[in-house]
Amino acid sequence: MSRKKTEEVQTGVNAPEFKKALDFIVKEKGIDEDVVIEAMQTALSTAFRKNEKADYTSRVLIDRNTGEIKVFKVTTIVDDYKDDDDEIDPETGEVKVKHDYLNEMTISDAKEINKDYQVGDEILEEVTPHDFGRVAISVAKQVVLQKIREAEREKVMSEFEDKEDELMVGFLAMEDAKNYYVDLGKARGILPKSELIPGEKLTMGDSIKVYITKIESTPKGPLILVSRKNFGFVKRLFEHEIPEFSDGTLELRGVAREAGVRSKVAVASTNSNVDPIGSCIGEKGRRIANIINELGGEKVDLIAYSDNMEEFIANALSPAKNLNVSITDEKKKEALVIADDENLSLAIGKKGINIKLASRLTKYTINIKTLADINNEINKK
Repeated sequence: MSRKKTEEVQTGVNAPEFKKALDFIVKEKGIDEDVVIEAMQTALSTAFRKNEKADYTSRVLIDRNTGEIKVFKVTTIVDDYKDDDDEIDPETGEVKVKHDYLNEMTISDAKEINKDYQVGDEILEEVTPHDFGRVAISVAKQVVLQKIREAEREKVMSEFEDKEDELMVGFLAMEDAKNYYVDLGKARGILPKSELIPGEKLTMGDSIKVYITKIESTPKGPLILVSRKNFGFVKRLFEHEIPEFSDGTLELRGVAREAGVRSKVAVASTNSNVDPIGSCIGEKGRRIANIINELGGEKVDLIAYSDNMEEFIANALSPAKNLNVSITDEKKKEALVIADDENLSLAIGKKGINIKLASRLTKYTINIKTLADINNEINKK
């Protein structure tokens, strides 16, 4: 690592007010001091080159203890120059100088100044203009503020980047024609009105639970899309309301949802002494009641999961009972269900919702018939 040698000059910009401003930004904005210092030094360096029209390498340094700002001309120590270091352009005959004489000094010349200098060391010579503190800060203000905004956006993004697919609680802050805006603390989530539970009404200022569907970094900060319609909303509600999911006693094996109408939730227990359905219902039905209330009265079918697909499909078609299920094509995931007349309509459900959700939950195409239907098909053959 190269050493830095500084020619000390007794002039400079003493900026106690600048120091106060720096401390305020670091404390109030919660941004790392190194980020702020680096941003300000970059901005002030740009301002110096612009104002002074400097044709040499310069560097601005800020004393983080005092807020004092100084500008230095930077000279790098190099090997002795050699004649063959210059190149001639074969087309134009122009001499291309490889060494930058304004910003470099040979080691032999440097040794005359200080015998301890080595190749690669830098000599810093202070060149701070008399009024640089006033002029440079004014010119750099917008650049510094931009850097600070970038740092703030990065900080907010880092706080939310692991929240995708999670449940969060916020407050309804704004509304426009297409969206609600949910205050989530240091950021706002966008809740499209198309992602509401059908029929629900919201009031500004209300506390609201939302499911984070997407988080994306943008020049204006994190874009956070949220939903109450997504099936993941039901999944996270169960995990939030029922502690047995967190401790591993219960497992949530799938959710299928028609928002505002019905959800089917497949649950299993890792403990043979714990009933997964009863645990989700809770004492006097309180647990499931809290979930249904959050869903605005949406019906919720609790389905006992089974590794036996025929049994799982039969359970998924609840509230229908006495079903005979057979897997007709395991590769294509197709199943045939035979139901009596009494349970056929229950298995299909109003507008086919029940069988559609059962198919989503089990990931099987379900073909349902009565015994009479099958006999008719046989007779026709």
